[in-house]
Amino acid sequence: MASLLRDRPASTAAMIAVFDDEALLRGALDFEAALARAQAAEGLIPAQAAEVIIEVCASARFDVMQLAEEAAFAGTLAIPLVFRLRALVAERDGPAAKLVHKGATSQDVADTALMLQAKVAANLIKGEAHALAEALARLAQIHIQTPMLGRTLLQGALPITLGLKAANWLLGVDSALRRFEREAAEALVLQLGGACGSLAGLDQTIVERVAVDLGLGVAPMPWQARRDGVAGLASALAILIGAVGKIARDISLMAQGEVAEAFEPKVEGRGGSSAMAHKRNPTGCQVALSAAIRAPGLAASIISGLPQEHERGLGGWQAEAPTLATLFELAHGALAAMAPVVKDLEIDTAALARNLAAADVGSDVGRSVDLVRRAITHYRKDR
Repeated sequence: MASLLRDRPASTAAMIAVFDDEALLRGALDFEAALARAQAAEGLIPAQAAEVIIEVCASARFDVMQLAEEAAFAGTLAIPLVFRLRALVAERDGPAAKLVHKGATSQDVADTALMLQAKVAANLIKGEAHALAEALARLAQIHIQTPMLGRTLLQGALPITLGLKAANWLLGVDSALRRFEREAAEALVLQLGGACGSLAGLDQTIVERVAVDLGLGVAPMPWQARRDGVAGLASALAILIGAVGKIARDISLMAQGEVAEAFEPKVEGRGGSSAMAHKRNPTGCQVALSAAIRAPGLAASIISGLPQEHERGLGGWQAEAPTLATLFELAHGALAAMAPVVKDLEIDTAALARNLAAADVGSDVGRSVDLVRRAITHYRKDR
């Protein structure tokens, strides 16, 4: 079972639920039902048999612990799941039992269930990322003319405005989100190819019917040994997490006692210390930075599996589902942690002015104001 004590601090309850056992089983059962429905529509199996399969997929309940043990022994969830489905279908219609999962293979179930989960997860990511971007746009606009000390190589440099810093955060998140949206559109497609990806016993019409039924896209051909879509999705998630981490890094540095320019909003019971009552820890930044540390290695794990062996790889694609799930969880956790931080960020304008004056670098903020306006206009384009 998943450890909520470990996973919940890094993510959200909503995203964890997307990748829980119930959601995985529902995705696999939805695939089997859609397959039967499409095959009946094309005359490959009797309509009566399809009705029984569909009804069983909708009503079946399984002992998750037992099914997990069987999946571990078999090497894939599909083997024990299809065995149990056939047994349940046989109780209602004996001949229909052998038509369950007709023409499909275990990877079709695994990949499609993952894509169904990722589709829901992607919508959660988009919603939270848009909320963060809107908060950043507002922050940039409010402080478009608020002067502060710009820093390079961690040292005081020249004057900028706080709006310019926030506009850079905004463009980082917006660019990463647009990349994620493109990659999701490419990746969220049905996998249905049969044992060797040749559609033996199936045809393209079946693929298209199942895809429409499940609300997934259609690839030019089965992709069970072609994992670039999953790798692109993982990479985009890691980049988005990194963009959020950049904001967290800057705010946490600005919140240091010796700088004291910006602070996370005060929330009762959040950001304290069990030993030092005076502390005000940047907890939201902590969540985002922890995610940013973990994300690159996770994305690299998926990318390393791209050289799949022949028509179905061994070990590579099997590593993807838990890794991609973790990336989604970290991304949503980071976004959800930072959106309220930015929305209600406490700015000490007196500290900004004091630190700028102490650096003795003048007051010319260059074209900061114009650049902020350009950044916000760019963000609003096509949104």
